[in-house]
Amino acid sequence: MKCEPGWEPHGGNCYYFSTTKSSWTDSRRSCTDLGSDLVKIDSREEQTFLMRKVREKINGVNEIIWIGLTAVKTEGSWLWVNGSPLNTSFLGPNQPDCAGGRTHDCNNKMVCGRMMKTTNSDLVWLDGYCDDYLRSICVKAA
Repeated sequence: MKCEPGWEPHGGNCYYFSTTKSSWTDSRRSCTDLGSDLVKIDSREEQTFLMRKVREKINGVNEIIWIGLTAVKTEGSWLWVNGSPLNTSFLGPNQPDCAGGRTHDCNNKMVCGRMMKTTNSDLVWLDGYCDDYLRSICVKAA
């Protein structure tokens, strides 16, 4: 299995861990410009791989990273970038929570999926406002 320089191989896919921060929409656009999309996590094994790579590449605890999930207007109805529903759960406690419980804003904002590296180096999924500036993970077939 071969991946381009700067991409990490795993399970028939190549993963790119961005070093710059941008909104969810701009992060997705950057991924598609590279022939990929924001990561869709399908298994515990893939989550474990991402956890290991994030530990290696990102030093800060509570570092937050965009993944390919969105919940547009209807909190709790999350879809992956390919349109499939969320079918596995690595959600953090009380998630989704409308980006911290600011429900008065939730009706007017798109809420997107993120992963956060916790103090014990786990990765949990959270929701957040799509216009926040975060790093992201892209994926494409090897």
